[in-house]
Amino acid sequence: MTIRIETEGGVAKVTIDNPAQKNALTNDMKLQLLDAFRGFADDDAVRAVVLTGAGNAFCAGSDVSSMGKADIRGGRHRLHVAHSMLRAMVHLEKPILAAVRGPAVGVGWSLAMACDYILASPQARFGQVFKKVGLAPDGGSVFLLSQYVGVLRAKELVLSGRMLSGEEAAKLDLVTELVEDERLEARAMELASDWAQSATLALGMGKCMFVGAAGVNFDTFLELESHVQNQLLVTLDHKEGVKAFLEKRPPKFTGS
Repeated sequence: MTIRIETEGGVAKVTIDNPAQKNALTNDMKLQLLDAFRGFADDDAVRAVVLTGAGNAFCAGSDVSSMGKADIRGGRHRLHVAHSMLRAMVHLEKPILAAVRGPAVGVGWSLAMACDYILASPQARFGQVFKKVGLAPDGGSVFLLSQYVGVLRAKELVLSGRMLSGEEAAKLDLVTELVEDERLEARAMELASDWAQSATLALGMGKCMFVGAAGVNFDTFLELESHVQNQLLVTLDHKEGVKAFLEKRPPKFTGS
């Protein structure tokens, strides 16, 4: 199993366990996360969730070995799985905390933003690196980033593709709390344990209100994202971006 789940004292700790690949997500791992978060909805033993990564990474995005090979049908299926995973998190009526150290990139950053509280160490690194492989952002990141920091700052992060340190992310209000690396796990469990002992139904209903207040429906946005990304998946620039990434060289994009 590449997703580990440990439950104690009402807290489910979910660990993405693929450290050799900086916890990059395969499609199977996304399905495991989907099953886990769907299962938490009806599990009375789980009253709060901590999501983290094994080793020195949170999640370095999607597994690149499958990139550059998808047709529109396959790409749509890939996004359907990712979207279902994120919906299960956003709509879970229990608080979720992301404990982030190391890279949280691409869909890895979306996973953190789909949580209700982002705890990060100064060594955390956040990035929207989609342009480097000739793609638009996915994982609901345009929607979520715009909610967090507004449209202009979200555009800057997407257009630059730059990496943010934990400190800068905290200054931009993209992190709820910055904590030293050695205290990250203990602080995460302290917060989650407090929630697990609280009126969790009330916390869940409060979470529903935030989802309802988001304006444009999250599900509607994800459908738009799917149409955009699946056209880009078959472009020459995306194929060149993936090839350059695997060959560890700068891409030569042609705009086609």
